[in-house]
Amino acid sequence: MSERSIFHSTERIDLHSHTSWSDGTCDVAGLFEQARDAGLGVLALTDHDTVGGWAELPAAVAATGVSAVPGIEVSSEHGRLSVHVLALLVDPDPHSDLAREMARARDSRVDRARDMVELIAKDYPISWEDVRAQAAGDATVIGRPHIADALVAHGAIPDRSEAFREILSPSGPYYVPYYAPSPVDAVQAIHAAGGVALIAHPGSVTRDASLPLDLLETMVEAGLDGIEVDHREHDEAERARLRDFAARHDLLITGGSDYHGAGKPNRLGENLTQPDVLAAITHRATSSTEVIR
Repeated sequence: MSERSIFHSTERIDLHSHTSWSDGTCDVAGLFEQARDAGLGVLALTDHDTVGGWAELPAAVAATGVSAVPGIEVSSEHGRLSVHVLALLVDPDPHSDLAREMARARDSRVDRARDMVELIAKDYPISWEDVRAQAAGDATVIGRPHIADALVAHGAIPDRSEAFREILSPSGPYYVPYYAPSPVDAVQAIHAAGGVALIAHPGSVTRDASLPLDLLETMVEAGLDGIEVDHREHDEAERARLRDFAARHDLLITGGSDYHGAGKPNRLGENLTQPDVLAAITHRATSSTEVIR
């Protein structure tokens, strides 16, 4: 059953996860089995720039009893800063502005990945075939995480996190930009698709710097609904900074694991969202997409 409702006060809710439709390492069924084992009651599927896994959600919910929030992690760019926006409960219409922007970003990301591999191959044992081998299939959105996995497979680095600290860093010698909409355009496209827009991990340590507050102010003016405050890559000082910003702008505060399976150390349920916040999200959404119960 799908419905918009008030969620039980004891439900454990994780609003950020990935599968092999983007850069996670397990499929949708496996993700929800792990969510059940982690004691979650609700999990948002937020693969990068794709709704490919949504069709598998009803079966995963039925098999595990874990409710699903259909979502996307939408890529945007501000200069050389990568800005990710969680889009929850959007209309999956492939002809929407949001869908067109995501398709353009996916195509550009593949071209960028090829160019980066060509540069990295001058110094490390890696090829485009190695990177493609890390993807689950032709439908997978290939990106920097798959390059990282190829480097790990060759023993060049110990894990994805190390790859993003140096080799794949935006300030590194191998970085190549790609097309993505501006953060403001992303927020507006999410709203036009009837969804709720939450900025993901704005203080992430995998960036060269936290997103500046003036950028967040601009996104608020565009209608940003909330901030993912509770995230593994935010220390206590950053969480306090973001909570203060959210309070001053009356923004929703969410938490999520940003789970990628074996790709990252993140664990399902390590950061959570309060049930009343998810209830507010469901009430704000104007699309026909609902939480799958």
